[in-house]
Amino acid sequence: MDAHVASQPAENSFPAETTEQPTRMTRIQILTLISLASVNFSSMICYSILGPFFPNEAVKKGASQTVVGLIFGCYAVCNLIGSMAMGRYIVQIGAKFMLIAGLFVSSVCTIMFGLLDRAPPGAPFISLCFIVRSVDAVGFAAAMTSTFAMTAKIFPNNVATVLGSLEIFTGLGLILGPPVGGWFYHSFGYEVPFLLLGCLLLIMVPFNIYVLPSIEAEPSKDSFFRLLFHGEVLLICFVIGTLSAGLGFIDATLSLFAMKTFNLSSGYVGLIMIGLSLPYCLASPVIGYFTDKYPGTRIGFTVTGGVITAACFFLLGPAPFFHIKSQLWLLVLMLGLIGFSLGMTAIPTFPEIITCAHEQGFEEGLSTLGMVSGLFGAFWSTGMFYGPIVGGLITQRLNFEWAATVQGAMGLLAALLLLAYSLCKRNRQRLREDDQQSDENTPLLNG
Repeated sequence: MDAHVASQPAENSFPAETTEQPTRMTRIQILTLISLASVNFSSMICYSILGPFFPNEAVKKGASQTVVGLIFGCYAVCNLIGSMAMGRYIVQIGAKFMLIAGLFVSSVCTIMFGLLDRAPPGAPFISLCFIVRSVDAVGFAAAMTSTFAMTAKIFPNNVATVLGSLEIFTGLGLILGPPVGGWFYHSFGYEVPFLLLGCLLLIMVPFNIYVLPSIEAEPSKDSFFRLLFHGEVLLICFVIGTLSAGLGFIDATLSLFAMKTFNLSSGYVGLIMIGLSLPYCLASPVIGYFTDKYPGTRIGFTVTGGVITAACFFLLGPAPFFHIKSQLWLLVLMLGLIGFSLGMTAIPTFPEIITCAHEQGFEEGLSTLGMVSGLFGAFWSTGMFYGPIVGGLITQRLNFEWAATVQGAMGLLAALLLLAYSLCKRNRQRLREDDQQSDENTPLLNG
């Protein structure tokens, strides 16, 4: 094992990676779980408050629908770059320092974003939005990359279960962010939601300094590109990208569509977005536990969830070729199913990529986990860039219905490609096993 807790007393050390299933969590695991849960919750509530009211506020400040998509998209580009860099150099930087520094940067940027309404409309406002969001994205990438890597390191036998449990707090942040942000915006104006939640994120910094363990490890010579040479990893990453593209598209366009089509206020739009987050929050730990207990079901869950997500995007508008009128109950129902299927699709992907990395000969340790975390974050960010920008362009040129249809088509393509690869891989393994059995049963010929 190439990593250990530095300068920690024996009772604060987490157990070495082993095939034995621990009967109960150690003190350091419990404290780490609390810490990571607080990071997920506070980070996601700050991230999700923009959805209900920022697009409308940006339009008032002179930004077009396309520019709003670019503001959401620039966050994803910087998150992509940050995830790759942080994943590659997590050992040199230090997982604990990376997480705490990322939290601090995100909290300051959230507070600064709340002051942007004082900027003059037009180019100054738009430029400052790009700058603050870009820096915030790097901080968020540092925090999330470290969170994933530390989870896999400290809970090696229950990665999906712990990630699924942490997604409860991610889901709570996503659930509370839109209605809390929308309500505070409606009651107190633009600044208050960002200042309040930015301060909440700032409080998490000293708490995590005290709670999180320090982890040391040796850097690895492996690279992201070698990991991507595995066909299954590449297709899983494609699935991850389509999932985040759909969520980014919803963040950037749903509020304006709902306000225009159904005459809703920003507060009601925030409540609608709960329909997406709540099912995801509830489904993730169950799916994580099941896929940890039965690892062979991971690809099945991912493909099934991807197909359901695609179908829901087709009906979100709904797609024009269905000739169905947009209705509020249908929109809420589809958001709920997307949230549930998102858990089915996303939760199994991270441990599956770790398994593929070990099959490729990557060493077990923090360095490999950091690269897997960075790769996951990079493709998630790629989708978060593609979704708002392309979705915003299609919405502006055509309409929301066609944009949602395109998102669904991409998700369906990714799920079907992964299914095809999985079936081919299974057939190759079966043929190989048949050949080996045939060789064993063939009698030796005496010359």
